[in-house]
Amino acid sequence: MSQYDFDLFVIGAGSGGVRASRMAAGFGARVAVAEDRYLGGTCVNVGCVPKKLFAYAAHFAEDMEDAAGYGWNLTADGFDWPRLVANKNAEISRLNGIYRNLLTSAGVKLLEGRARILDSHHVEVSGQKYSAERILIATGGWPFIPEFPGREHVISSNEVFFLEQLPKRVMVVGGGYIAIEFAGIFHGLGCETTQLYRGDLFLRGFDQGVREHMANVLRDKGLDLRFNSDVARIDRNNDGSLKVQLDNGEQLETDLVLYATGRRPHVDDLGLENTAVELDDKGNIRVNEHYQTTDSAIFAIGDVTDTVELTPVALAEGMALARWLYKRDEYRPVDYNDIPTAVFCIPNIATLGLSEEAARKKGHKLKIFESRFRAMRNTLAGRGEQSFMKLIVDQQSDQVLGVHMVGPEAGEIVQGLAVAVKAGATKAVFDATLGIHPTAAEEFVTMRSPTRED
Repeated sequence: MSQYDFDLFVIGAGSGGVRASRMAAGFGARVAVAEDRYLGGTCVNVGCVPKKLFAYAAHFAEDMEDAAGYGWNLTADGFDWPRLVANKNAEISRLNGIYRNLLTSAGVKLLEGRARILDSHHVEVSGQKYSAERILIATGGWPFIPEFPGREHVISSNEVFFLEQLPKRVMVVGGGYIAIEFAGIFHGLGCETTQLYRGDLFLRGFDQGVREHMANVLRDKGLDLRFNSDVARIDRNNDGSLKVQLDNGEQLETDLVLYATGRRPHVDDLGLENTAVELDDKGNIRVNEHYQTTDSAIFAIGDVTDTVELTPVALAEGMALARWLYKRDEYRPVDYNDIPTAVFCIPNIATLGLSEEAARKKGHKLKIFESRFRAMRNTLAGRGEQSFMKLIVDQQSDQVLGVHMVGPEAGEIVQGLAVAVKAGATKAVFDATLGIHPTAAEEFVTMRSPTRED
């Protein structure tokens, strides 16, 4: 009989923690999971799932406008924000129940409360102490809001899903994918929307062509994009609205300020000081290639480490760790190359592999294929919005290094292409593939002539 209560004690029931727990239990380990907030973690509760539901809601405004060009006479009485929030809450509750059943049916003991590590082999939850041969930290990330005068007047992405009323005017501060998604959501729902970013252009790290195209599309839609701008202070007016003073001296009035200025590892009050676990200079937990921390009995996966902050990555890491610990013959490491990702703004962005800039930095001589066109649906709708597609190809090997798209259903299209890129497809393979006509996706296999080459 083991000297410990559990073989594996997991802190955090998000995507990575749940996957690691279920798999480890399936391999015969005695597993416990502690969660103090919500089952399913950020993605299910205050991240990608509710955000995409809100994005669907925002898109209906354009859908109803476009319907007129196709012969439909639609009238809308208005938008009911409380109904959207209530329906979203019901769906998230359903998903919470599914996660609970996944854990309990796998034989995992679920402990609902904040876990604190006492030492390398002991954890306390709600006053009860438990021992474990190994501890896994999977507590994810948390929104980061910098310190400035008036910080108490803003909200983060955690709170935005629970607003009681839809504001008339919104300011979104930040230039990452979370910021651009919420700016599009609020604008689509009819809010006067401003997006503020301190850099020259948002979506840093994305392909430059994608960044520039998206800025033009959003401006054409009527979003107020303000680059090279930052908040100096925020004050609340007597009527409840907010006065935002920018660092250039300009003042703006708004009803809501949403800060989407990044996330940091959620390690506060976790008890790491009682262990040999080390953090890097960004606050991430240091781990080796097998997700083992500098304390040999403690492991960490997902957004609490310096990894790619995506739900499928946390899932893959949880699966790899469970196999490494309890089913070594089935272990295979996570491949972090060519990870497809999507931004669910309006229109969608999807990206796969290397950007043009990153490919050149790696020493590749490139052929660049680009296409801009008005999607077929937009013709009768009278909408001038263009889609953008781009292939990054190595001149010498003809291998496709990157795929990028801005347009309707970009994520759905690029997910399929990810299989081809992972398999090492060349541009010749793309050229030999027949397209499905008429679709937007066929553009990826019909771009014959390079836009430019090194």
